[in-house]
Amino acid sequence: MPVQPTTYRDAGVDIDAMNSAVLRMREHVRTTYTPGVLSDVGSFGGMFAVDWKQYAEPTLVSSIDGVGTKLKVAFAMNKHDSVGNDLVSHCVNDILVQGAKPLFFLDYFATGKLEPNVLVDVVKGLSEGCRNAGCALLGGETAEMPGMYPDGEYDLAGTIVGVVDRAKVVDGSTITPGDAVIGLASNGLHTNGYSLARHVLFEKAGLVVDSCPTQLSGLSVGEVLLASHRCYAASVLPILDKYEVKGMAHITGGGFYDNIPRILPSDCSVTVDRRLWLVPPIFQLIQDLGGVAEPEMYRTFNMGIGYIMIVERDQAMAVVTELTSAGENAALIGEVYRGPREVDIL
Repeated sequence: MPVQPTTYRDAGVDIDAMNSAVLRMREHVRTTYTPGVLSDVGSFGGMFAVDWKQYAEPTLVSSIDGVGTKLKVAFAMNKHDSVGNDLVSHCVNDILVQGAKPLFFLDYFATGKLEPNVLVDVVKGLSEGCRNAGCALLGGETAEMPGMYPDGEYDLAGTIVGVVDRAKVVDGSTITPGDAVIGLASNGLHTNGYSLARHVLFEKAGLVVDSCPTQLSGLSVGEVLLASHRCYAASVLPILDKYEVKGMAHITGGGFYDNIPRILPSDCSVTVDRRLWLVPPIFQLIQDLGGVAEPEMYRTFNMGIGYIMIVERDQAMAVVTELTSAGENAALIGEVYRGPREVDIL
């Protein structure tokens, strides 16, 4: 008997669906293009020309990350147009810590069965994040891998590349006792701590994404958990040109206890006063329903502070004022003192 012809689609990979999605994605991706972009959607490699003349000693800064199990909430809500924005914001904030301006972003989307509408929504979010940060969505990879992921699920990761003049790199080395710690408010969990949050809210407490506990003031659990990861670049970069910012930290996985010490000299500690900002109610809800100890909360979550800046005490109020004028909810939340490289939360 003749062998029945077999196609790639029979094996679970639909190239036509992919091509259709690429055509629809193109309009979103092109909205992120900056003057440095030299290639178009579909190129084997993304090309970017940097205007090196504006830098005395240009230094590239890069980072890679994923959205993590926040994706599980997106799956449950069938809402996919915000997680791309989350990813870009997370990566931009990571290189902003060292003073870098983002240049371009690359994404990786992997799924078992491609749903073109889902992919287009994700890329729409990626494009929004790139536009907000002033960087180009230069390229990416979409992988359809039957059997690798449950139906209706995908993974999302990305890489950012930015640039800073070497003399302007912010590395924390000049931090000294007496410096002030400024906190910039978050939008909630951002993209960290979702495994613990889902375990407490959905598995232990029996809530679902549509549940509306009174503590959340009319919002559903899903809406609060999907709140966008804030991008701080537009507010922070102008500050770096006007003030001596000694150190910055993105409060992500590891919370206060693990992230702030990464920028401290070996003989400096930081004291943070938790009474100096309002902790969003989602964190109290998680703590109460899960019986989570307070130190565990501050090691897992950002607790309402997504980014911190360390400046000299006499410049602190001026920096807070400018950040507030730029739309940030900023406040003095602590200070640097002499001691081992650690964080004390009062």
